Amino acid sequence: MPSEPAPIDADARHALEQERADLQAERASVAATLRDSDAEVGDRADAADELQRADALQRLDSRIAGIATRLTRLEAAGQPPTDAVGVGSSVTVRYGDGTEESLEIGERAEASDQELITAEVPLGRALLGRRPGDTVTYDTPDGRTTAAVVSLGGAAAGRTPPADGRQEGPP
Repeated sequence: MPSEPAPIDADARHALEQERADLQAERASVAATLRDSDAEVGDRADAADELQRADALQRLDSRIAGIATRLTRLEAAGQPPTDAVGVGSSVTVRYGDGTEESLEIGERAEASDQELITAEVPLGRALLGRRPGDTVTYDTPDGRTTAAVVSLGGAAAGRTPPADGRQEGPP
């Protein structure tokens, strides 16, 4: 997670809150399967299974805590910027080959949403804080490339991004 709080839109905030609720439900389900520490443990397979559930519980607790911290930090971050690219912004970029694409800068990219990138991928990170007319340079698997910020706002609608590092898959 970034060290500075980045504002996000209401939809992204709701998605984080929903993820936290889902993880808490999953955590309760896993916790219910753990045995009392005083209970007698069966064979090695039972003990290994118990350790796996305890490890899963720790991972869930860690993710839940991370989301809670992020939601708390959002209070200080305020609303997404309207004059510069930020998390929650829609931005149209023009790549070096002349093609244009409208993207959303989101908290998390979903595999089904081809126009959503996060501030954690190279292009998303390069776009943060930029304004229309600015040109950014970022790394792709094919090397460094550039993109110009054409405009901010509007719904993301564009071509499917090429597989050159501009798109993040599922978390």
